[in-house]
Amino acid sequence: MLQVSITAIGAYAFAHYVLGHAVPLLALTVTISSLGFVRDARPIRVLETAVGMSVGIALAEILLLGFGQGTWQLAVALVLTLLVARFLSPAASFAIAAAVQSVLVMLLPVPDGGPFVRTLDGLIGGVFALLATALIPRDPRRSARRDGQRLIDEHVRTLASLVAALRLGDLEEADRALARARATQPALDAWRGTLDSGLAIARISPFLRKAVFDLERQRTMLDGMDLATRNLRVIARRIDYVSRDATSRPELADLLARTSVALGILSQSIGDIAQQPVARQSLLEIAKHLEPVAVLPDASVSEQALVLVLRPYLVDLLTATGLPTADAQAALPSL
Repeated sequence: MLQVSITAIGAYAFAHYVLGHAVPLLALTVTISSLGFVRDARPIRVLETAVGMSVGIALAEILLLGFGQGTWQLAVALVLTLLVARFLSPAASFAIAAAVQSVLVMLLPVPDGGPFVRTLDGLIGGVFALLATALIPRDPRRSARRDGQRLIDEHVRTLASLVAALRLGDLEEADRALARARATQPALDAWRGTLDSGLAIARISPFLRKAVFDLERQRTMLDGMDLATRNLRVIARRIDYVSRDATSRPELADLLARTSVALGILSQSIGDIAQQPVARQSLLEIAKHLEPVAVLPDASVSEQALVLVLRPYLVDLLTATGLPTADAQAALPSL
């Protein structure tokens, strides 16, 4: 909010007081729309929006100069702007940004200063928006941590449902866990989007250099959690299937309960790096016991297979703590 306000006023003041433009409205609209209140504040997205708006303004100025104002001129300007914008970029936001500015140019009174004054205002707004991403950046670490913890907490809640299903032999609880596991993709995508945006900003901003390490660490964690999320769905499907016999499986429930506790520590480690080795050690202690016959010596092959599907899940969680994949796999007992 502060970033948008300062930048918009700065663009307006430059166009008005330095260049002498009477009412540089489009400097404001381009700045505000380019920055906005969006999750993805990467410089490339800001640039794309600013260029789209400038294209719309310039096309409308050309048509206005040649044909004047009017209803049919507005229609032609709108159609032409949309066609050109879609040709330049497949992004819908680019075309919409261009069309809105084109309409404003065609409807508002022509300002003093001759043709293309408003095009210059739009360019000023775009330049100020780009400068703001580097010089007045939003700190992306807080939103990245929030999104990361949200994903891991979804794992914790899913495991809690699976633990209940295994202890009670409850098919309905297993169904709920499976539905929750299948609904984790938005949380995963949100974390990835926040990290992509945050890293793009941190790498160009002199004020966010220290954030790069934390965001890169989260990127490593995201890669592991991405694979773990897929394996969580496999585990949930398998438990949902075996729960149809309404049999209690306390040994498996205990394994998942311990994994859930370790995941809680992993969630804390996003904001506190000191917790990362604690989470890793907790997961290593679980991983070294994942031998099907040792966990379920008298169980059927289908039940022992549940332990097998836990093994890749633990490997993925260990890589999320920063442990190399080969070391994580080596932590598992031989089959």
